[in-house]
Amino acid sequence: MDVIYVVGPLILIAVVLAAVWLDRWSVPVILIALCAGIVSGSDVLNLWYFDDIELANQVANLALVFILFQGGFSTRRSDFKDVALPAGGLATWGVVLTAAATFSVLYTLLGWPLEKALLLAVIISSTDAAAIFSILRRQPLQKRVTSITEIESATNDPMAIILTVAAIGVLTSAHSAWLMTGIVFVWKFTVAPLVGWLLARGALWLFNRLSLQDRGHYYVLSLGIVLLVYGVAESIKTSGMLAVFIAGYIMGNRPFVHKQGVANFSAALATVANIGMFVLLGLQVFPHQWAELWHEGIILFAILTFIARPFAVGLGTVRMGLKWKEKIFIAWAGLRGSVPVILATYPAAAGMAIGQEVFNLVFFAVLLSIGLQGSTLGVFARWLGLVRPLRPTPLFNLELVTMSDSDYDLIVVDLPGPEGASGSTIAGLPLPPGAVITLITRGRELIIPKGSTQLRGWDQVTVLAHASEEDEIRSVLLNAIPAEPDAE
Repeated sequence: MDVIYVVGPLILIAVVLAAVWLDRWSVPVILIALCAGIVSGSDVLNLWYFDDIELANQVANLALVFILFQGGFSTRRSDFKDVALPAGGLATWGVVLTAAATFSVLYTLLGWPLEKALLLAVIISSTDAAAIFSILRRQPLQKRVTSITEIESATNDPMAIILTVAAIGVLTSAHSAWLMTGIVFVWKFTVAPLVGWLLARGALWLFNRLSLQDRGHYYVLSLGIVLLVYGVAESIKTSGMLAVFIAGYIMGNRPFVHKQGVANFSAALATVANIGMFVLLGLQVFPHQWAELWHEGIILFAILTFIARPFAVGLGTVRMGLKWKEKIFIAWAGLRGSVPVILATYPAAAGMAIGQEVFNLVFFAVLLSIGLQGSTLGVFARWLGLVRPLRPTPLFNLELVTMSDSDYDLIVVDLPGPEGASGSTIAGLPLPPGAVITLITRGRELIIPKGSTQLRGWDQVTVLAHASEEDEIRSVLLNAIPAEPDAE
């Protein structure tokens, strides 16, 4: 028990310190967390022996619930509508194409055993939301490619789970598995969004009807709602992960009491869950077991990254208006992470003798994916001309604490570049009546807004206004400074 309260906190502190130091080289924090878990495990420093794969599976699933809710909560409706077709396609038939291509190469060309090739192909077919969100949102990328990759990763888990369960069923002589696959697919992809939508609407009603005097109660309420959405969906055998993402998306795009506080709480919880999950998965790995399979892990990673993923992106996005540069980047950004590792525990749980070998191979390939692809996404995007100039993180912000039903909200708008470009004065902006600019953040400066204050490129402007006026306010502010055109 002392390990949990001494070694565990030291690992988390070490991860944060290492992340700060390694940030200059754009090393993903989830890679740092994975390595911290591996180094702290029994094969290296022997600080914490942990081999409970069932517990690791449960904790990782719980962490994914909060990560996916935050992913949906922070996804804007306008971004979702713009990329719904390519993202949805990659999340469904894109996963099937990835699995099919991987299996074909492993089984047909390389002659790997059927059982091994099939399990590896379906388990590692989906991209990972935790890895994508933690890495892409640190990169100054064009919004289109970021949104496609993030939304795909948040919604493709059900398809990978269906394929994995069906494959294990067939390999363990459950011949009816393939017959049920179509029914299960329809159930998961139709009922899960409905569950998420209904419970999110109920949550919004509840937030706006309660008059809680302690702000902490709103955080407890939001925590309970997130877990309830997942629990209800899983109890009726649909996709809890997809339901949670949809619930977050609905709540994130509607005004409700204490929304900003809930947003901050959700973001913090997702960060803690993200780092903690990857540390735990790292503890589950025993590197000495890689001695006889590292070369196969490299082969699996290479096939997935350079053959299967590009094939799936190229064929799965035909006639969807994507440029070739965007397709190349989306293919390279198909990071593997915790979901494939969690699915890799299923064969062992089903009593399959190949279970441990599959887990080790998947984890090795995931480690390569996060390390190689995750660390080079920024370089790759710059090479393809898909980056925007890096904006400094604002050092000041405001939080609107609403303890009763109100349609007022703080609307935060990042003005376009180039940095420092002259724009309109506040007095000259045709803002809706009653809308008030409350804060301007300019680099490391805090600007007190006045009528004569001139807006500049890269300013972050905070406006207090009716939530229904958000689109109009964004349009006014974004047009105050001519935006830079996207790189072709």
